[in-house]
Amino acid sequence: MKASFYRYMLGAFAAATLAAASIAQANAQAPALVDLAKSSIVATSKQMNVPVDGKFTKFTAQVSFDPAKPTAGNAQFTVDVASYDLGDKEYNTQVAGPDWFDAKRYPSATFVSSAIAAVGGNKYTVSGKLTIKGKTQNVAIPVTVTQQAGTQVFDGALPIKRLQFDIGTGEWKDTSVVADEVTIKFHIVAAKKS
Repeated sequence: MKASFYRYMLGAFAAATLAAASIAQANAQAPALVDLAKSSIVATSKQMNVPVDGKFTKFTAQVSFDPAKPTAGNAQFTVDVASYDLGDKEYNTQVAGPDWFDAKRYPSATFVSSAIAAVGGNKYTVSGKLTIKGKTQNVAIPVTVTQQAGTQVFDGALPIKRLQFDIGTGEWKDTSVVADEVTIKFHIVAAKKS
């Protein structure tokens, strides 16, 4: 009787320990809550060699990052391309159209990380796949992570070639008017992992 009770308690303890470990692991992998009101994604292009900023006003982001274990982290972004705001309704409509983002056929652009590597200090390289207008490219993004009052702040900039994603077709392929290189800058504020 005592032996069977002992085995029962041992089994119950093992099950409880396994359950607690599973919950802890799930919490460790859970993405941090991103504060979209304090976060931003901006794309800067050059028109006639003059920098022009446009801000994506609608996007979602999931970030899971622990500076003690950067390789276990991950990030995923989904951007509503029709939300690109150049500050003028007519320009916004044109950019959402088929020559540029073609938002009706390709409503979102995405980034999904595949690896995070520490570079030194609070700097990291985040590798992954960027998909815009149905075209996917492997990219590596330099990211700086800072800790501020219960939050983690992720800042980075990624230069891309717009023509590799068919952004700007027809007459807009002319890079003398709108440069091929566009820089995507992001500032992501997320709750710090406890």
